[in-house]
Amino acid sequence: MGNATSSALSKEILEDLKLTTKFTEQEISQWYENFQKQCPSGRISPEEFEEIYGRFFPDSDPKSYARHVFRSFDTNDDGTLDFKEYIIALHMTSTGRTTRKLEWAFSLFDVDKNGYITKAEVKEICQALFKLIPKEDHSKLPEDENTPEKRANKLWGYFEKKDNGRTCSGSASAQREIISMEAPAIFL
Repeated sequence: MGNATSSALSKEILEDLKLTTKFTEQEISQWYENFQKQCPSGRISPEEFEEIYGRFFPDSDPKSYARHVFRSFDTNDDGTLDFKEYIIALHMTSTGRTTRKLEWAFSLFDVDKNGYITKAEVKEICQALFKLIPKEDHSKLPEDENTPEKRANKLWGYFEKKDNGRTCSGSASAQREIISMEAPAIFL
């Protein structure tokens, strides 16, 4: 997908990223230079990604959430993130349009990548998110959201689906509910 073996960013990828992300050529070139320094292979492995997340959450257990985020960013399913996937993910989660953030949030919750979200998948993501919250802060959460199970139940309730139901990616209301319920935690 990206230009993993060359030390120079191809014009084709640069132009594609400028159009896709609205980042400037200078910004993309600077990020590419830093990416090459940090990832000489031109790729980020799941383990490296978990290590990066660990730096942001030193008092938490970010491993399972990082694994889910990595899966959602690895758009070509090759088990690594190349520069293009990295920059598109950076753009989408930080400055991208709301619809793109909704699409990403859906892909995060669609653990098995089948185009649907089940209550079990919502619970899995909520459990991963709770591992990011220091244990001493759990008691500060609202009573109806102070455990992963309660949070998952509350979120699932917005979809108005039975426990064994599922919601599909075409559902704009499903995407809006995910983003409104999990926005602060998802975009950490």
